[in-house]
Parts: sequence; C-alpha cells; structure tokens
Amino acid sequence: METNTAIDENKLPSSLNVLTILTFVGCAISYIFGILGYVNAEKNVTDMQTNMNNPDMPSFAKNMMTPEALESLRIMAVNKLPLLILGLVATSLCLFGAIQMRQRKMNGYYIWLTGEILPFISAILFISAASLYKGYAFIGIAITLLFVVLYSLQRKYLINK
Repeated sequence: METNTAIDENKLPSSLNVLTILTFVGCAISYIFGILGYVNAEKNVTDMQTNMNNPDMPSFAKNMMTPEALESLRIMAVNKLPLLILGLVATSLCLFGAIQMRQRKMNGYYIWLTGEILPFISAILFISAASLYKGYAFIGIAITLLFVVLYSLQRKYLINK
C-alpha cells in the first residue's frame, strides 16, 4: 500500500501537466514568431507605411496604424538582432523551466519566471516603456500574468532538488 502512495506522490499533477504542455506550445509559437519577426522586420515597416496610405483599409485597422505604432516598428527593425537574441534566450528559459517543473524541481519555476519577465525588460530597453501600453501588448501581459498566477499556485507540488 505504501508503494502506491509513493507512486502517486511522484506523479505529475494534472494541472501542472496541462500548464507545462501549454508552455511547450507557447514556446514553439514564440520561436516561430521571433524568427519571423527578425526576418520580416523591415518588410513590416514598409507594409505599415503602405497600409497607412491605403484608402481601402477598414477604419478599425487604420486606427491601429498610428505614427507611434510605425515608429515602434522602426525601432524594432533597427534593434531586431538584440530583440531576437533576447527573445530566443527568454523562450529557451521558459522551455527549460517547464521541463524542470515536469521533473517537479522548484528551480524550474524560477528559471521559467525569468524567461517570462525578460521579454518585458527587452521591450523597455530596446523599444520603449510606452510600447507595453499599446496595442496587443495588453494581451501578452494578461496571458503572462495569468500563467504566473497559475504556476505560482502549483509551486506546492515542486520540491527543491
């Protein structure tokens, strides 16, 4: 009977399992978009310039294409290499941290958390703090905060190894 209890204690809780799987999916998407962002940085600036002057563009889309948004894209294009490198490092930290948490290691949580915070620091350093308050950045911030809360609730299942 004690053997079954030991097996259950070592079993990965389903909530932590789901969170880490979602993290793996998010990391894959992040790697893809990070590389695409690097490759298409200048094209994105040109496309926005073209679309800003397109009279056939729907008004809701034109409202998102402000001079400030164009300037943010320009700054991102200029800093595309450091943004790519820091993005890949951050994603790799998240991936490694999730793998560690699947092994129920507490250090994985802190590694993952560092990977979650790094993109925001990168955005502040290389784009501007204002970029975090515009457009779709709110979605990224909300998802990050949700995962921080959800992973923090799972820390009880992690041990210091």
